[in-house]
Amino acid sequence: MIARPLLSVFLVLALLSAGCGDAPDAAEPTETPPDSIRQLVEQKIAALNEMRESLATTIDTPTVDENTFKRVCAPVGKRARQISDEQGWTVQQLAEKYRNPAHTLDSEAQRLYETFLTSPDQTDTWIRTTHDGTQGWRYARRITVQSSCLACHGPKEQRPEFVKTGYPEDRAYGFEEGDLRGLYTVFVPESQSPK
Repeated sequence: MIARPLLSVFLVLALLSAGCGDAPDAAEPTETPPDSIRQLVEQKIAALNEMRESLATTIDTPTVDENTFKRVCAPVGKRARQISDEQGWTVQQLAEKYRNPAHTLDSEAQRLYETFLTSPDQTDTWIRTTHDGTQGWRYARRITVQSSCLACHGPKEQRPEFVKTGYPEDRAYGFEEGDLRGLYTVFVPESQSPK
């Protein structure tokens, strides 16, 4: 008779110690934002990348000059800033081999960049992070070198003159088609999460 109540107590204790019956912590942060935000970010950055690839196909290699940059590269940066302003995100284009020092990888982006280097088939990823003291999520998507991009990003000595003179700290050369050029990164504040 005594054995049955003791057995029941042991079973309850065993289940509790194994974590059975514990409710998941609803406040526990996840690596990705809610689906509605995740999908919107991924859609906006996919469209930005498609814009870049489409504009890159219009490069006429023999006549690459400053106007080519204004027509092909500048609109992508402008659109990234618009997305930031419209959505309240921080959208950046960052690279290890940057042309403009303002596009240098921060330490977190450097780790993400190395992940893409070692995983050439990986297109994108999310991480949980803090940016300027604000908690949220950071999305990263690879930027891949197109063949037309080599007009400005190929061999160092073949860069257009406007690049050589306009970007004295230029490191964005020596690429081959298909190389990892850099990353789009997007920081989304946790405050945008639906309550």
